[in-house]
Amino acid sequence: MAPLLSANRLIIMQITNNAVVQFHYTLSDASGELESSRKAAPLLYLHGHNQMLPKLEAALEGKTAGDTLEITLAPVDAYGERRDDAIQSVQVKHLQGAKKWKPGMVAWVNTDQGERQVTIVKVGMFKADVDTNHPLAGKTLTFALEVLSVREATAEEIAHGHAHGEGGHQH
Repeated sequence: MAPLLSANRLIIMQITNNAVVQFHYTLSDASGELESSRKAAPLLYLHGHNQMLPKLEAALEGKTAGDTLEITLAPVDAYGERRDDAIQSVQVKHLQGAKKWKPGMVAWVNTDQGERQVTIVKVGMFKADVDTNHPLAGKTLTFALEVLSVREATAEEIAHGHAHGEGGHQH
């Protein structure tokens, strides 16, 4: 960790690898606010373990509790450019998140790379056409962040590769 000594001799923890960071965020695009953690619990993550967008994590590096920042990410640095060839047909039984599907709904499917979010384009009795682009693909996104706390990760959190506690992973 990289603690800093402040004028009153308190140790202030900087965000570095293996720091557990708790923060609030507001996400917006050109049309306005898309979502915010301020209506719920803040997020908690283990820094340096690929748990968020790389440019967002890099922007948080070196920050301390109380810091605020705003970062705008081009699609390539966020959720990628939209691909027109990203429509796939899947069996309805593999869609997770609802019992009845309609176009425009978001579903989860298990893939060889883990769970993936898809958007329903067309649904039939047994098969559905889904758009595998991330719902935020192709958008320039602005994140407004407020760092609430920074602490050293426990050995267990480092071994598990994620933060434990409210807003993080619960076992």
